[in-house]
Amino acid sequence: MASPAADGPAADYPAADPGSAPAGQARHWDIRARLSSMLAKMPEHADRFLEAHPFDRGLWLVVAFAAGIVAWVSLPALADWIALLLASLAIALFALILLDESRFPYVRLALFGCAAMLAAGMATIWAKSELVGQPGIARPAVMTLQGKVLERREEPAKARVRLLLLARIPEFPDPVRVRVNLPIAKDLPTITEGAEIRLRARLMPPAAPMLPGAYDFARTAWFNGLAATGSALGDPTVIRTSDQGATLRAVQRSLADHVRSQLGGSPGSIAAALASGDRGAIAPADDDAMRDAGLTHLLSISGLHVSALVGAVYFLVARLLAAIPWIALRIRVPIAAALMGALAGIAYTLLTGAEVPTIRSCIGALLVLVALALGRDPLSLRMVAVGALVVMLFWPEAVLGPSFQMSFSAVIAIIAFHSAAPVKGFLTAEHHGPLVRMARNLILLLVTGVVIELALMPIGLFHFHRAGVYGALANVIAIPLTTFVTMPLIGLALLLDSAGFGAPAWWLAGKSLELLLALAHFVAARPGAVTMLPAIAPWTFALFIAGMLWLALWTGKVRLWGAVPAVLAVIAMVLTPTPDILVTGDGHHVGLTGAGDDLIVLRMGRGEYMRDNLLELAGMAGTLRPIDRWSGARCNDDFCVARLQRGGRRFTLLVARSRNYIDDMALAAACERADIVVADRRLPHSCRAKMLKADRVMLAKTGGLSINLTTGRVRTVAETQGGHGWYRKPPPPTFRKPVRPAVSASESASEFSQSPP
Repeated sequence: MASPAADGPAADYPAADPGSAPAGQARHWDIRARLSSMLAKMPEHADRFLEAHPFDRGLWLVVAFAAGIVAWVSLPALADWIALLLASLAIALFALILLDESRFPYVRLALFGCAAMLAAGMATIWAKSELVGQPGIARPAVMTLQGKVLERREEPAKARVRLLLLARIPEFPDPVRVRVNLPIAKDLPTITEGAEIRLRARLMPPAAPMLPGAYDFARTAWFNGLAATGSALGDPTVIRTSDQGATLRAVQRSLADHVRSQLGGSPGSIAAALASGDRGAIAPADDDAMRDAGLTHLLSISGLHVSALVGAVYFLVARLLAAIPWIALRIRVPIAAALMGALAGIAYTLLTGAEVPTIRSCIGALLVLVALALGRDPLSLRMVAVGALVVMLFWPEAVLGPSFQMSFSAVIAIIAFHSAAPVKGFLTAEHHGPLVRMARNLILLLVTGVVIELALMPIGLFHFHRAGVYGALANVIAIPLTTFVTMPLIGLALLLDSAGFGAPAWWLAGKSLELLLALAHFVAARPGAVTMLPAIAPWTFALFIAGMLWLALWTGKVRLWGAVPAVLAVIAMVLTPTPDILVTGDGHHVGLTGAGDDLIVLRMGRGEYMRDNLLELAGMAGTLRPIDRWSGARCNDDFCVARLQRGGRRFTLLVARSRNYIDDMALAAACERADIVVADRRLPHSCRAKMLKADRVMLAKTGGLSINLTTGRVRTVAETQGGHGWYRKPPPPTFRKPVRPAVSASESASEFSQSPP
């Protein structure tokens, strides 16, 4: 008997058989179904994840605030800033209004909070840029300045005094800040804070990065309200002496002079830096040794110094008050000790110049004291987050600098490492005697130092293009030596000096500093003590920071996912290719790599600044070699032609050396034979290189260049600056009448246009 189902129209068609579908099509639909299911469940999984980490998720609000600051600096144009700001606010409103609070309460809060904090970070630094940003002067100029001395810094090691003046400059309606270096031989004792002086100076606008990845002094000057820097050309004249009396700067200088009078030479200079924050007398050789040994952080007043002082005062006062029963029964000892520690920290911060890193360290120390007074855990990531947020609210630009990044990275690394379950187990394990306990503490100290160095090394490589390899080992000795021996001895010596008995303490402090310097020079002299890398791409650094934050801020096994981007970023850093050609923004300096450890340069230059920057940005530790002494190039008075072999191909580089008049026809023929032409002047349109013509017209738009011949990648300074107020493109070329030498320079170009070098 036929089935009733067969009586309808459906009987004309065969029944669907899932097994009869092609295997590929079935897999396709199965994958789509699984993806759809996963996407639908993602909010639920995310909500459960956030619910399981109640103490971790709030930390990411501060990260979002910092990300907003970085985003505003990274985005190039006003339209981009507005678009991201509006998008962040839209996401926050979407989470607040449209997401179901009963189904996704934690995802709703996370989206709203992070988007709102991202927008707040952008708005904070944007507002500060508009309020305090100071444009620099348009061009270099020589002029007479008359103004008030705002700050005086003595730098005996460089034989100069650095003055910060509030003076009038013709192109600005109001007085602006100008920094002038005065030779120490022309210094006058009456040039102090508050005095009005007149001097003639050569001024320069705050310099943009000379090359991609270089230090951006123009941005720093913008937020510091600095319009120009320069050097005094003549003797200064004091128009009116200061009537301010004793200032903190004067007290700071007096303290530094007193310390140096008690301890001579290099130990005295280091002691003065520790006591007053005055680093001006530190010899360059000692400064370099401390840097290469990974100990330079000991020379700048930061969290180590402030926390050592505050901690010593806190525990000393707490022990003294607890030892007196009458006082201990009537007051809360932790609060009294915290108050005395806070006063000591604030006084030390003011005495050492109240620089932003010191203020940041003082804020962190005060938060720790508050936690101790309230009986809370003083070393928690939430306390670090609060400290970072306070700093970013007042100094949002600090997020971009190495000081902020290194300080908070070190503290976060210490807390995250010691809160990890294996480390907690190691700390709480039963020990069998003092020797085992001592060995355990030494191992933990060494491993903590290694963790800190691993966290800080990529930051140092990104900002300074170099890092001390043996810093962890050196710091195991240097930090306890400085914290528990040198600084207490300096403090004791200053205290005993009031009664005239400080000599023994000064002698001991000097010996400890001699040991510190000997350690620095020994470590810095070891083979391979310094690792150098070329300029690292910003995205690589951002990937590393994201991975490290994920590792540090979450708890449990989920934190291990952060190792993936962190390791990938480190690999990308190590594999960063060395640029083949470096060209500064004015076209005056050109560097070529590929000659071993030496960097081939067009001009040697007169100062160390240019030399050091070219070597560091190339990731090289060698020396500079003039191009006319290199076998790979042929030069005359007007041009150099170099042949570079890269990636199985030979490239020809033509570089101008003079401003002599060159016949257009001869120059055009020489340009046709070159892959790249570089000149610090405007070249005619008839000069057409095969790949790139980097003359003053182009460089005025791009700034400095970093060229990789193998990949064809050309990085420019302009691509990292955008429309921010602090970036002023190099001035366009001036169309001066060319100099015609007695012997026509056109023979130079024709020589290179007819025969290969």
